[in-house]
Amino acid sequence: MNDRVTPAMHATPDGEAEIALVIRLPWEDVARLGQEAGRLASQMQRPVTLDEAVSHRLRSRPAAAAHAKPAEQPVAAAPVSALPRLGTA
Repeated sequence: MNDRVTPAMHATPDGEAEIALVIRLPWEDVARLGQEAGRLASQMQRPVTLDEAVSHRLRSRPAAAAHAKPAEQPVAAAPVSALPRLGTA
């Protein structure tokens, strides 16, 4: 069964959107998410689900834009004192 269905997106009361996904992860990644949930629970002083740990992790890391070109640095003008003087030898 390879039926491709567009998952439903729901608006949340806090003004964000929610979409449910099913992903396959190796057990090592699930264990790391559990550790992340433990750290987050310790910080927040309350239980944290793996879903919440994933959301927090995604929001707390800047998105990698490997395809983006680095911003070009403007060429700074050299100070007048650094320019060679004309007519002097």
